[in-house]
Order: sequence, then C-alpha cells, then structure tokens
Amino acid sequence: MTTDETKPEDFVNKRGGDHSHIKGWGIDIDPKNDPTYPIKKRTDEEIRGYTWERPEQQPVNIEVLHSVERPNITAVFGTSKPPRGLSGMIRRQAFKKSESSYGRWLPLVLADRIDMVEGVLEDLSHGHIPNIFAERGWNAEWKYNRKSFVLKAATAAAITSAAFLLLSSNSKSKK
Repeated sequence: MTTDETKPEDFVNKRGGDHSHIKGWGIDIDPKNDPTYPIKKRTDEEIRGYTWERPEQQPVNIEVLHSVERPNITAVFGTSKPPRGLSGMIRRQAFKKSESSYGRWLPLVLADRIDMVEGVLEDLSHGHIPNIFAERGWNAEWKYNRKSFVLKAATAAAITSAAFLLLSSNSKSKK
C-alpha cells in the first residue's frame, strides 16, 4: 500500500519566472493593498506550504477504488458499500480512466442505475418487497407536482408499449 508522504517543500513554487504579463498577478504582494491587512496575523504559512501530521491511515480491509491521478489511497474513505456485482465491474473499469473523461463518468452513472436494480433484486431474493413508489418519492411528486408525474407516467407507458409492440412484431415476422 502506498501512503501519501508529502512534505511542505514539495509545495514551494520552484518554477519562478516573470508572471507580470498576467493581469492581477502579484496583487497581494504589497501588504497595504491586502484587504485582510492589518487584521490577518502573518505567519508566511502560505509561502512555506503546510505543516501537518498526516492522520493515521484507515485500515484497508475492503476493495477501495481510487483515481488513476492519485496513486495512493486517501487517509479516510467510505466502507459502507464496496463494489460488487455487475455495477462493481463497471466501476472498476471506469476507475481505470482519467477523471476528465466521459469514459469515467458515464459508466459511473450507469453503474449507479444498475446498482439500484441489483438492490431491488437483492431485496426480492431476501423476501422483502420494496416500496418503490415511496422510495422513488412518487408520493411527494403526486401530492406537489401532479402534472409532471402524470406526464412522466404517460411517457413511460408510451415507451414501454412501443417497445412491447416492436418486440412482439419482430417475433411474429420471424415465424
């Protein structure tokens, strides 16, 4: 396991250079032009970087997915729901991509939707019938936003009917 062993000197600007061509660069160099002066107690911590003790690493006893941009695991992470099933497989593939790509975020959104279905199936396998109407917030939508609820229900019914008719017509034409 890799740990984060950053030191304050790692955060010093070693590049230097003249940045005067950038509008607003160095506007806070003069303490008299600093809006927090003289109230702010100057300790030059911003210049030297931070000095803090890294918290003790949380024990890693489950699979933890982390960014490819960060080679190590953060000090604290969630353990309530490790990746599993089809949604976990999709998440593992998504975490192999950069955080700036659609190839990461779209599969993660898809994995969330699949995880919801997997949760319903798991509930059914344990003999619990989920109250999807209440869990999806449809009671509140029916009460406070009835027009939108009816429109969504009609759209869902139309799409479901069209899919059923399309699939049933294809099976008849094959016979």
